[in-house]
Order: sequence, then structure tokens, then C-alpha cells
Amino acid sequence: MKRISILGSTGSIGTQTLEVIRTHSEDFKVAALCCGHNTELFRRQLKEFEPAFAVCAEEKDCLDLAAEFKNISFDFGMRGLCAAAELPEADIVVNSLLGMMGLRPTLAALNAGKNIAFANKETLVAGGSLIINAAAENGVSLLPVDSEHSAIFQCLQGSCSKIKKLLLTASGGPFRGFSREQLASVTRQQALKHPNWSMGAKITVDSATMMNKGLEIIEASLLFGVKPDDIEVYVHPESIIHSAVEFCDGAVIAQLGLPDMKLPIAYALSYPKRMSEVSRSLDLFEIGALHFERPDTGVFRCLELALFAINSGQAWQIAMNAANEEAVAAFLKDRISFIQISEVIEDTLSSASWGKIRDIDSVFETERRSRAAALSLIAKISA
Repeated sequence: MKRISILGSTGSIGTQTLEVIRTHSEDFKVAALCCGHNTELFRRQLKEFEPAFAVCAEEKDCLDLAAEFKNISFDFGMRGLCAAAELPEADIVVNSLLGMMGLRPTLAALNAGKNIAFANKETLVAGGSLIINAAAENGVSLLPVDSEHSAIFQCLQGSCSKIKKLLLTASGGPFRGFSREQLASVTRQQALKHPNWSMGAKITVDSATMMNKGLEIIEASLLFGVKPDDIEVYVHPESIIHSAVEFCDGAVIAQLGLPDMKLPIAYALSYPKRMSEVSRSLDLFEIGALHFERPDTGVFRCLELALFAINSGQAWQIAMNAANEEAVAAFLKDRISFIQISEVIEDTLSSASWGKIRDIDSVFETERRSRAAALSLIAKISA
């Protein structure tokens, strides 16, 4: 039985991870749960799964729940997240935290020798070689939960052949086929209506801007040792092919399935085995046809900005990621428009020379500076 520590148990990935654990209780036990501010859902999770350790974002919530659940040890904030990540009782850590918050707990888990199932792409984008090197030095696995990277990971199992190209698929989001002029008037409600996937608000907006695909190119390059120029994005509106690998001989192997995040979650938890009764079977007769398009980087500028950051270095990736986090947060609060998300990112990237990343301190210093620059730009726009 594997014991699981879940960082971000009340979010979309966290709740779906618990669905997998619930239906496979003979294989998994929850060791730790961590939440942000949704304490009502967290309370229900604590009652059902009875972890030994629990973490809240705020001290007050921690104290209130500790008084109610006397058989559970509690902590709060970043200290608590790192403690949950390195918990001796946990065999695997699921990192489904939002944004840069996942970086320190990820390093804590790696240094404690924990395998990590991660859906927190910003951690790898910002941490870069620090994360990859820590995993290698401690002999632990980074098991991707994102459907695209899980697909590539699955395609590579049992293969020692040279990779020629990675093919990352993208749904195109709710605004596929829109012009730049049409994007100028889209609303928050429209951006949050993804045609295929049920996800959290931030990643849903990232899908609508196609920034998620830029972040995924960085992830894929780091995880699979492939140059960014050898990663190609295909817009695939049906979201049936989750990504593919082209090998040196021209063969292309793809992973197919219905849009269901429980599939990559279950594979990461059970790796190297596969679990039964995770998702509905794919009926290709019912699907009928699969379609592919090239992404329009002139309209969806975030993908082009991500490619620029990739070619400029890790510090630029950190700046891009921080600016995107602040811009998306501002859009979700109706402070800026949809197309202004890319404008904030572009102006942030051009506002300074972001230098080089040498250690964890320089990661957070670059993140602080770029976040401040983005917030300043947002304040001017929304004034």
C-alpha cells in the first residue's frame, strides 16, 4: 500500500486524486492533506480520509481544525507544506499547489527522498535545473500528472530509442479560431468555459491564452532532455491524443484517451503498474475523426512570449511565469482585459535584464522583482 501526501487537496487535481484513492482504497492511504482556504471541503476530506498530518494556509484555520480533529497533527503556512512534503510516513507526494508556492515543498520532498507526482508546472518552470538536479542527486522520480507530459512519459516506457521530436497537443481552449479583435471583448466567464477539461480557474485561463502550452514546452524540455526547438505544438480540439513522440526512425507513438485527469493521476500514483476502472473506455467509432491545426501565435501572443523566454534563459522564464500569475489573477478580478494578460507579460519581460539563476535565492529574487514589475503595470492599466 502506498501512502500519499497531497499538497493542495481541495483544488481540482487534489480532489480528483482523492477520487482515485477512494475507489482504490486497497492500494493507497492518505498520509497528509494540505489546503488553502476552502476549510469546509477540507473538513469533509479530513473526516473521510483521516490523515495523520494536515496543513492549512492560515494559523487560525489550523487551530480551529486541530481543536476538532484531535487525532490529527496540524501545521500551517509554508512550514507546514514543507513538513507534509518530507513526511517520513509518505511514499509519494502529489504537488497540485498553485504557482510558485510549490517550489520550496518540492525541493523539501526531493531532498527527503520522496517520489513526486506533480501537476504544478510553475515549480518546474521556475526551479528548472535546481529541481532536475535535486531529483537526480536523491535518486527519486518526477512523475508527471499533466495529461500532455504523462502521455509522453507513457509513450517512452520500455523505449531506449532516440527521440526526434515531441508533439504536444493543445485543445485550443474556448477561443480557438478567434481573431485578436475578437479576443479584445471576451469575458472572464467565457474564458473559464473550457470545451473539454474541468480544471482550476488559473490553468483554465492559461489554456485560453495558450500560456499553458508555453509552460509545458519548458517542462517537457527539462523532463525529457529535448531541446525546445524539437518540441512542436499541435492544436487538437478533440483532446483525444494527449501528446506523442516521434522517434529517430520516423515512427510516432501517441497516447490516446478521453479527457479525464484521473487517468494521468492514477498512472503517476501506481507507476509502473496500471490500475483498473479509472476512466471510461475510448470508443474511436464514437469519436469519428481527429483534427489538427497549427497554433496562431500572432493571435495567442502568450505562446510566442513563452518561446522568447525559453530562448532567453531561466531568469526570463521565472519573470514570464510571475508576470503571468499576476496578470491572470488581475483578469479574474476584472482589473484587466483578456488581451492585456499578454501585454503585461511582454512589458514585464522588456522592463529589465533578468540576469542569471545560480541558486534558490536568485530564483526568488527574480520572482520578486518581476512580480513587482507586473503589479506596477497592472496598477497603471486598472487605475
